[in-house]
Amino acid sequence: MPVSTDIKGAKVWQLRNRNQTLIRWGSYLAAVAIFMWCWQRISEATTWFFVWDAPRIAADIGGRAWPPRWSYMDKLWGPLWDTFNMATLGTVMALFLAVPVAFLAARNTTPSTLFIRPVALFIIVATRSINSLIWALLLVAIVGPGVFAGLMAIALRSIGFCAKLLYEAIEEIDEKQVEAITATGASRWQVMTYAIVPQILPAFAGISVFRWDINIRESTVLGLVGAGGIGLQLQSSLNTLAWPQVTLILLVILFAVVVGEWVSAKVRGAII
Repeated sequence: MPVSTDIKGAKVWQLRNRNQTLIRWGSYLAAVAIFMWCWQRISEATTWFFVWDAPRIAADIGGRAWPPRWSYMDKLWGPLWDTFNMATLGTVMALFLAVPVAFLAARNTTPSTLFIRPVALFIIVATRSINSLIWALLLVAIVGPGVFAGLMAIALRSIGFCAKLLYEAIEEIDEKQVEAITATGASRWQVMTYAIVPQILPAFAGISVFRWDINIRESTVLGLVGAGGIGLQLQSSLNTLAWPQVTLILLVILFAVVVGEWVSAKVRGAII
């Protein structure tokens, strides 16, 4: 800790010396300058008339959107079922692909840390870095609009998420169990089956349920880009300015997310 002396020659303990204090305040000033510059750029690109008029417009839309058009519910059961199917099947497909990628990415299970592990890590990073909406846009252009494109988008987005958490769980296992099974003369596959898999099963179950919960949220909006599900009905209602239908769809989406959260919490509680 820096020490200085006052006018009487007594020692004064300081948290930072003069140079550290100047650097700290210089960093604060630089952060404020960057913030003000960004705010200026945003302000120049903003039409403030619409911003100040937003409360009136929101009140007008809210008045036209209430009450919800409950009779439209008959047309939402099918898209809602498609949404749950996209989330569930997409999660299952992602898990089938994420498990081998995770074992190839973990340092203690990969056959080669020099060649195979970098490839597995690249797959994890590549699938996690692209949002599910972007995947859906690409897949709609490739395989056409519909639920299948949304399912594939959910699966591709989930591979990296599940594989990353799973390979971290693999690297954190108790190596003593692996050594004990290996000492019996077990093969590599037997070691993996009896020493590694039992240790990561709770983490695998938790990751699966957690990702399924996230995928329910994401699958509700994939229809906005033509990937099927209830988002397609939302896009259609927005295009026709059918605000009572929009309100009903938003309530249904909220209900779906709450149900998914409840199921996820119950399953995670049972596992933990």
